[in-house]
Amino acid sequence: MDRTIVYPGSIPLDTDILTINLNTMVALGALLQATLGSNSVVDGLGCQPTSPPSMGVVVGPGSITQINVVDTLAYGSIGANSSAQTVKMGINIGPTSFTIAAPTSAGQSVSYIIEAAFQESDGNPVLLPYYNASNPAQSFSGPANSGAAQNTSRIQRVQLQLKAGQPANTGTQVMPAADSGWIGLYEISAAYGQTQITAANIQVIPTAPFLNWKLPALGPGVSTGVQSFASTGVFNVPAGVAQAEVEVWGGGAGSFASVPGLSSGGGSAGGYAKKLVTGLVPGQAITVTIGAGGVGGTTAGGAAGPGGTSSFGQIVSATGGSLNYLSTTLAPENGATPPGIGIGGDLNFMGSAGAAGILNQGGLGGGAPIGGAQNSGTNGNVGIFPGGGAAGAGTGSGGNTAFNGAAGAGGLVVVRW
Repeated sequence: MDRTIVYPGSIPLDTDILTINLNTMVALGALLQATLGSNSVVDGLGCQPTSPPSMGVVVGPGSITQINVVDTLAYGSIGANSSAQTVKMGINIGPTSFTIAAPTSAGQSVSYIIEAAFQESDGNPVLLPYYNASNPAQSFSGPANSGAAQNTSRIQRVQLQLKAGQPANTGTQVMPAADSGWIGLYEISAAYGQTQITAANIQVIPTAPFLNWKLPALGPGVSTGVQSFASTGVFNVPAGVAQAEVEVWGGGAGSFASVPGLSSGGGSAGGYAKKLVTGLVPGQAITVTIGAGGVGGTTAGGAAGPGGTSSFGQIVSATGGSLNYLSTTLAPENGATPPGIGIGGDLNFMGSAGAAGILNQGGLGGGAPIGGAQNSGTNGNVGIFPGGGAAGAGTGSGGNTAFNGAAGAGGLVVVRW
């Protein structure tokens, strides 16, 4: 941070103080940018219904942090500087109230948004005392004895405003878009005949850049949430999240049933991929597909099945374990191969193949990365979750008994943010 130097006996200048303020703002801006980045960040500014209840809401104290030019206007005797940028923080220390109007037509509802922007303005005008440079004993009121008040503060605040959408039949109303240069924070809905706004009428807009976590809440690795998918679903990007670490396992292959004199081979395992996914948008819905484990073969003639592919949207995936093309319900002894592979990850691993059946012992089921291989038994054993291939079936102590195969383990997707 730059520091001002003054000397004993020198004439004090207004820029001595102004430069200190300016350098402090720029230094704090650099610190904010180093910790919060260059994107806008909102902290506090919680929105609540009024108490007692009414058709109003109150936005509490808080701040907005945005990158902006250093000064668009002259700062006292220091000229404007609109070519350089720094991060600035607007701070509201008091509440801001808004009144919501319900639609006037039956059956209709309307959506409002509360939007915010950084605001900087000069204020606190004061009639300042001056002295006459030609006659220091003579005092002036205002510059050149003009009697004019002058602004004494460059104020940085959070500017808030309410924007209404168009009333429409309830359930079809559309939230209005934020104005250019503004950030939408809350959506507030109101229906015809409504006389009170409740908490249920107030929703945080998913893209609002609220600072959701503070340093005491962050542990080693700075992971704040985890969601696992063992079945197909949707990952909704949480508020304040722009990137996530995704792990994907494909499903494991099943094993064939044994036949008299031939034990069946083990099923191959699914692949694995791990990726840091960036560029996520809060509220974004990403389809998560989980590959099922392949079915096990039966002594009634049912064939074993391959494992399915798991994926996180179109971003990263892992294929399931395959069947050995030489294996059939009548010749099940070959271990399943090839195993699944990871696709699109920063790390892409292949599972292991199933082992062949030997004598009266079924083959080991393939192990998925960060998983385990399945031991064989008389009947086939289900693959180890996630993504493990099933162990093959044996033929009993005499070697002439057929036993069912088993299913491979299903895939898995784990998302951490």
